[in-house]
Amino acid sequence: MTQKATFAGGCFWCMVKPFDQFDGIERVVSGYIGGSTENPTYEEVKTGSTGHLEAVEITFDPSIFPYEKLLEIFWQQIDPTDNKGQFQDRGSQYRSAIFVHDEQQRALAEASKVDLDNSGRFNKPVVTEILAATAFYVAEEYHQDFYKKSPDEYLEDRAKSGRDEFIEDKWKKQTT
Repeated sequence: MTQKATFAGGCFWCMVKPFDQFDGIERVVSGYIGGSTENPTYEEVKTGSTGHLEAVEITFDPSIFPYEKLLEIFWQQIDPTDNKGQFQDRGSQYRSAIFVHDEQQRALAEASKVDLDNSGRFNKPVVTEILAATAFYVAEEYHQDFYKKSPDEYLEDRAKSGRDEFIEDKWKKQTT
């Protein structure tokens, strides 16, 4: 039986590929969550006025790919100490959040946040919010699987963002 997981980590273009490559993950969809406007458009969300965050909704089989592994991947894609956006993408619509679908996800997300905050990996507190999942609105078709449809633009945008340098610095280098 599949479950849903929903993560906001800045621009959703950069959040699809990290999840889209594992057995047990059936689908990764770009969209909008957390706001007050029904059926928001990208043009509305990017203004920051709807209250929505750009996010990915993941359909996964927890018997093959557990939620805890999704959390590990999520944390390693973002700067969890920045509540004003992510990397080059600034504004409330680009802040990071975990949207939980049940109490088990909430408990696992909260524990992983505490563990990360206590790890000493960051010199500022982890501020990523953990929120109850609300209505998820699928983004326009051209945003879906953007890294596959427009690989050059995806790579150019990602290179400009500073995301990869951050990931390299905080996650790939061995801490001594």
